[in-house]
Amino acid sequence: MNIDIEKKIGKNIKTLREKSGLTQDMLAAKLQTNGCDVTRSALAKIEVGQRHLYPDEIILIKEILNVEYEHIFKL
Repeated sequence: MNIDIEKKIGKNIKTLREKSGLTQDMLAAKLQTNGCDVTRSALAKIEVGQRHLYPDEIILIKEILNVEYEHIFKL
């Protein structure tokens, strides 16, 4: 995947997370509670484009943040 795209998606997730009033710890805990093994450290790497996202993680992030996929993937 293109690193610029990964960075943009990560930035979108960070912005959406912050708008939802969640910290990285809080979002990571919600992901873990719902079956995704994402630590706060892994989430930090996702937000700066240093770690790939898996489909199940994208689906859960969308549900937890209550946003549309377009908001996550907006380039």
